Amino acid sequence: MTTTTDFTVRPARPTDARALAELRWAFKQEDYEGQPPGAAQPVEEAEHWMRDRLGNGQWLAWVAEAGGEICGHVFLRPVERVPDPYGDNAPVGYATNFYVTPPQRGKGTGSALLEALKQHARGAGFNTLVVWPSERSSPLWRRSGFQFPEEVLELPLDT
Repeated sequence: MTTTTDFTVRPARPTDARALAELRWAFKQEDYEGQPPGAAQPVEEAEHWMRDRLGNGQWLAWVAEAGGEICGHVFLRPVERVPDPYGDNAPVGYATNFYVTPPQRGKGTGSALLEALKQHARGAGFNTLVVWPSERSSPLWRRSGFQFPEEVLELPLDT
């Protein structure tokens, strides 16, 4: 756990699911600049999804709290690798759903969340962390040490 005078960063718990779901909806509204493409799904669906995944360990997350309220989060999905008798079998981590509320931005909150994520990944023996950052978050990910890979290929399947 990281504590400053302005905020605290700690691992998320299943009981945080409602607040995390509400922040996820706020995050996506910002992405669509208040003009979403259609009707939003009920926040309860995200709340259930988050409670279930955080409770069974499929996903990990860290939250930032300020004034007793969750004001930021980042999620991590461990991805197992197929065993290799001669290679590194350590898991890869997929980092996503990184968000800090507008009033808390510029105070080191995002950096502290990413540091908690990286510390956990190192301690758990992860090989690599990957992320598909938004244009807005890319500079922070880069300042935190993330860089463009030279060997990853992508096939978009939505066309």
